[in-house]
Amino acid sequence: MNTNIMREQLHEQIDHLPDEVVQQIADFTYFVMSKKKLTQPYDDWDQDQWQQFALEQFFREEDEVHYSLDDAKEIFHP
Repeated sequence: MNTNIMREQLHEQIDHLPDEVVQQIADFTYFVMSKKKLTQPYDDWDQDQWQQFALEQFFREEDEVHYSLDDAKEIFHP
């Protein structure tokens, strides 16, 4: 199986798991990375890199929720 396909499938599966299971996967990933002496890719990030990451997460296109002007009018009451 192609590594990219495997990553995509894993990402989709993780998105549908309960938070407690996602935390266990994160813990296991950290354990494996520590055992293999792999560093976290974000250990040495500076403030600008964290800000860019946060913006990318906020504006990522995977968000399937779409809002209309009518939705906004329902919520906003001047």
